[in-house]
Order: sequence, then structure tokens, then C-alpha cells
Amino acid sequence: MTVPETSGANGASPIRIDGPWTHRDVAANGARFHIAEMGDGPLVLLLHGFPQFWWTWRHQLPALAEAGFRAVAMDLRGVGGSDRTPRGYDPANLALDITGVIRSLGEPDAALVGHDLGGYLAWTAAVMRPKLVRRLVVSSMPHPRRWRSAMLSDFGQSRAGSHVWGFQRPWLPERQLVADEAELVGRLIQDWSGPHPRSGADDEALAVYRRAMCIPSTAHCSIEPYRWMVRSLARPDGIQFNRRMKRPVRVPTLHLHGSLDPVMRTRSAAGSGQYVEAPYRWRLFDGLGHFPHEEDPVAFTTELVNWLKDPEPDR
Repeated sequence: MTVPETSGANGASPIRIDGPWTHRDVAANGARFHIAEMGDGPLVLLLHGFPQFWWTWRHQLPALAEAGFRAVAMDLRGVGGSDRTPRGYDPANLALDITGVIRSLGEPDAALVGHDLGGYLAWTAAVMRPKLVRRLVVSSMPHPRRWRSAMLSDFGQSRAGSHVWGFQRPWLPERQLVADEAELVGRLIQDWSGPHPRSGADDEALAVYRRAMCIPSTAHCSIEPYRWMVRSLARPDGIQFNRRMKRPVRVPTLHLHGSLDPVMRTRSAAGSGQYVEAPYRWRLFDGLGHFPHEEDPVAFTTELVNWLKDPEPDR
């Protein structure tokens, strides 16, 4: 189902925001996906998390293009300018969305850069379709098996991820997300950010994310992946997915994390390297929270570009 984007007060699209990038739609895995892209070279596909959309990568797109990459930020299924479908929000299918977009862009492979939920899906895509993933960069999200273990056995992590448990209620979470022009979205981003002077949590940026969440059906579709992640824990499909994710990641992996992330504790994210049978680098950003790519975009992008350009990333 395609939901038209509602316009802002000045008539501008809340999703196709002007900038040095270009906007277009691509078809993949039975749906239509909005992308913002710029630059030429090896493909770097950027995957956003909750409660955001492609615009969270606005700092990285021009930097990657200048560094010689084709930088593409996509809206995940159900979010931003992409299709809102009635089903298909399990991680295996969402990962096929991502690898399908790589193919639709005419590329043989891509470096995947994922934050939060986008990171969870990047891990998944690297396991499911390793030939399409050249390198893997994950921010603020452990490997799916590590996430599952932490949420079930670590009370501190279970409490830090309380929003995920709250999403299991019917209807109420969606209503809370869009109430008062999505005031909760702005509050979550502020609460989850660290104390560093941050471009991602100023009033103007928060207004952009709030407008995007108010597009019809976005709140529901944003929550559906988290509902699957919890409700499937004891179901055959969830058990099968968890077993499938035992397969090692065999592509070079950069794992980035903010030391003050209140949503995903450092001890939960650390240790994901046990699932990687390839060069693995762990980088902890001191004093940053859940959104290091927005809280300190220069430090994040420098780390990202240097690693992507390194012909032999170390362990």
C-alpha cells in the first residue's frame, strides 16, 4: 500500500527533503522503496533505525560521495517514502528488501551501514546474502542472537529496552507515537542522545522526525518489526530465525557504539564479534549516546570512511 506523503506547512514534502542528493523510487522484493543518493563509486547503502528515516544520514551522504562512494540512504519498508504493506515486517523479509534494493540499483554488492533496527537488518542481510554484502558497519545494535540473549537474560538491558516490550500492546503505542504531533518521537530522540552538542536533537531536526512519523500508517509499520522480534521468541518462525543466525558473518565488520547509549548497553553490544569469522573492529565513542552518527557526525564519518577505504581492515 502506497501512502501519499502529507505536506508540511510550506507545502514541502516531509520526506523528499532538498539537499545535494537526488530522490527516486526503486522496486524490490514486491514493494517500492524511496532512496536518496549521491556520488559515484562502490555502493554504500545506509539503513536507518527507529524512530527515524533516511534523513538521519544527511551528514554521511555528502561525505561518502566526496570520498568516492555511491552513497544511498533508503527508507525501510513502512517508513518515510517507502510502501506501507500489510505484512512483511519480519527481519528475514526486511533483509531481502535491502538486498533487493542492491540488485535494483544495478550493483554487484554493497557496504551496508545500519543503525539501530537498520543495524539488526544489516547483520541479518550479511548472514542471508553474504555475496551481496562487501562490508558491514553496524551502529548501536548487537548481533541479533546477542540482542535476544541480552533482552531475555540481562535485567539491565531488558529495562533499557523497555520501549520494545511496550510496543507489544495493541493500538496504544501507535496512538502514543503520533499524539500531539508526534511529541513522543522528539522526546525519545532527546532522551536517547548523549550530552554531546548534537545536530540530531535540535528543535528543527526533531520537527522533521515528528512530521515524518505523522504520515498515515507510519507509526504502525515502525512498530511491527519490534512486535515480531518479541512475539516470535517462542514461535517456530522465531526459533528458526535465531537458529539461522548461528551462521557466522564472513565479511569485514566495523561495530560502532556510543558509551552512553541508554537504549542498548555497551555490555550488550560488545561480544558480537563472536559471530564474525572475518576482520572485526570494535569502536566505542566516548560520551555519545544512541545516535553517534548525528551526535558527532565528524567523528563517526571519519571512522566510517577510513575503514571503508582501508584495503585490509585489521581485526
